[in-house]
Amino acid sequence: MVTINPTAGGRWRLAGRQRVGTIRLGRNDGAVELRIQPKLPVRRIFSLLGDYDDIWQHRQISAATDDLFVAALVTVFARAAERVLRGGVLHGYVYREDALPVLRGRIRTSAQLSRRMGLPTAIEVAYDDYLTDIPENRILLGAIDLAQALPGVAGTTVALLRHLAGRLVGVTPIRPGALLPPWWHTQLNERYVPALQLAELILAGASLQPEGSQAIQIDGFILNMAQIFERFLTRRLTTALPQHSLRCVSQQGHRLDQQKRARFQPDILIYRDGRPIVVVDAKYRNLDGTPPTAHLFQMISYCTALGLTEGHLVYAAGTPPAEPYRINNSDIRVHLHVLDLNQESTDLAIAVATLVDRLAASSEDQA
Repeated sequence: MVTINPTAGGRWRLAGRQRVGTIRLGRNDGAVELRIQPKLPVRRIFSLLGDYDDIWQHRQISAATDDLFVAALVTVFARAAERVLRGGVLHGYVYREDALPVLRGRIRTSAQLSRRMGLPTAIEVAYDDYLTDIPENRILLGAIDLAQALPGVAGTTVALLRHLAGRLVGVTPIRPGALLPPWWHTQLNERYVPALQLAELILAGASLQPEGSQAIQIDGFILNMAQIFERFLTRRLTTALPQHSLRCVSQQGHRLDQQKRARFQPDILIYRDGRPIVVVDAKYRNLDGTPPTAHLFQMISYCTALGLTEGHLVYAAGTPPAEPYRINNSDIRVHLHVLDLNQESTDLAIAVATLVDRLAASSEDQA
């Protein structure tokens, strides 16, 4: 979670490794609580996560929560879940296999003969049951149960979460670390989507596992800001690039060597007419003058393996150089960009549009 380095006077310096949140290790008097505050205001982080501005404006979410990231996230999630369940609990069909005294659905002939010896004492049946124990509600309840125990959550928010949990009777909650059941965005569950996205974020951020065999109780929530920045950039490019007859894919697997032993996954690949034409890598770092050589090496490797000449590194802060890096003995050019995340959403949208135009121009050069 953090890097720890000694400093003068017997002190130690802790720095977050591109992660924010709160975790508690242990119980009672032996517990240690670690809070990693984001450098960005909480409102800026929510602009990266998605469009939750209408929820944020709720009267009970005050500016005082700007310094309490986990508390703010849980409050926004609670309001989103409240809005969802206000319209009623979603029901759906769930496939069941059971032994019943009456016929329901269809008879499982093989199970009936092997387990019941053909006797009609119970009937092995398979049927679709219309109930609330569906993936959407299971994910929602799992996050609701978890959020109540996170450090720093306001008492009013905890009370709301308990009330919402009582609405989901008959639902089996997902536990932190468990594999999330698949669900698909449809017209039926459309109102659930904003709350589900936050619920999955909370469940994923609470899947904390200690290294080694020592048993340590860990509670809390940690958000990987590098992943959030990458997903934000992918989401914006996915929306804007089709205007330039381009499309993008994220984390697509490719092979670095001819023997196909070394695999790599660039953050974003931009396609034109079915072939990759530009590669983009998101860096949640401050570009302070010259970029790290490792970043340039990484982009050069991507371009070489994919047969491309245009690579783009996108940083979350700093000042980019005016000219791209022209790599010796090759046609590869590495462009550097900065999307300053600590700015108003309108200004950030303008910066993204400018980036899209530059990527489109770069794709024309590649073509």
